[in-house]
Amino acid sequence: MKFIVSSTYLLKQLQVLGGVINNSNTLPILDNFLFDLKQNQLIVSASDLETTMSSVLNVDSDNEGLIAVPAKLLLDILKTFPEQPLTFVVEDNNTVEISSNHGKYALAYADGAEFPKAVELANPSSTTIIGDILATAINKTIFAAGNDDLRPVMSGIFFQFSPESLTFVATDAHKLVKYQRTDISASQVAEFIMPKKPLNLLKGILGGSESDVTIEYNESNAKFSFENTELICRLIDGKYPNYEAVIPKENPNVLSISRNQLLSSVRRVSIFSNKTTHQIRLKIAGAELNISAEDIDYSNKAEERLTCSYQGDDMQIGFNSRFLVEMLANLTSDDVSLEMSLPNRAGILTPVDGLDEGELVTMLVMPVMLNN
Repeated sequence: MKFIVSSTYLLKQLQVLGGVINNSNTLPILDNFLFDLKQNQLIVSASDLETTMSSVLNVDSDNEGLIAVPAKLLLDILKTFPEQPLTFVVEDNNTVEISSNHGKYALAYADGAEFPKAVELANPSSTTIIGDILATAINKTIFAAGNDDLRPVMSGIFFQFSPESLTFVATDAHKLVKYQRTDISASQVAEFIMPKKPLNLLKGILGGSESDVTIEYNESNAKFSFENTELICRLIDGKYPNYEAVIPKENPNVLSISRNQLLSSVRRVSIFSNKTTHQIRLKIAGAELNISAEDIDYSNKAEERLTCSYQGDDMQIGFNSRFLVEMLANLTSDDVSLEMSLPNRAGILTPVDGLDEGELVTMLVMPVMLNN
């Protein structure tokens, strides 16, 4: 088995696939890339059993073969080469020899047949979405997903496809983000929960990409195909909580304000808040918003006044400043609106401007009880 490939082209593809590989694997074979050579196409795969990703590379060869090459060692050596052709030759003594312009390097390889096979999806449904839109949907929601191992369904993003729209939801029970596209639809209704790791990989690869991504899915797995790459992952098993039920429908009190102004104000005031509760108080009366925080244990306190546009009754409501900062920082609009009903009901944060046609973002933040 022998093939010739450009060093930088190979490195670029392998760095993407390397994101799949865990630092410590239960199966030693998973520390390798699988090289499957078929004439002038080299299919490289990486897996952690839950997620498998493979790319098709164009190489110069007329051989066939299947070997597993140590991932870390290969990436480390490739990073040091300037752009040049590299020749890979599999030798009899169980090593693969790489020849560059100036030297030769031998790596021990493992039997490719031991590498776990990627799952084949039986009778999948499918939908197509532009890469950049999918990356945006992941970006806008993933920060709100939980990290609680006891509630695995909340540690992923809920994909809800229908002939009307595509909806992506993430929540950790304190904050919730719903990102919807009414300009894209699926052929039939489908719901599944995607784990974070493959989504972070997709987000990194697809940001700014104009290419189409085909998403195929069944009860247990999902497959994302784009350009020369495929990612297959196991879905999170379980039923997603009924998130629509927690979004308050009647919110008569509406505050509109510049996003950057509110964000920097909350950031500043929160430095003086209690270090365990991160509680800040929003007091709204007329066109004035008063943001304050106090850490009684240390006698630290801060208060700022902002002008805003507000319709509704005067009210005081408490929030965890970290959640508020995360949400405001994740939006890109100039102005935001915060809709509230009562001090013990969730507040709804939405961007006022800066959205594409058919794009809807709803963020929900649970209040914290104020101790007067």
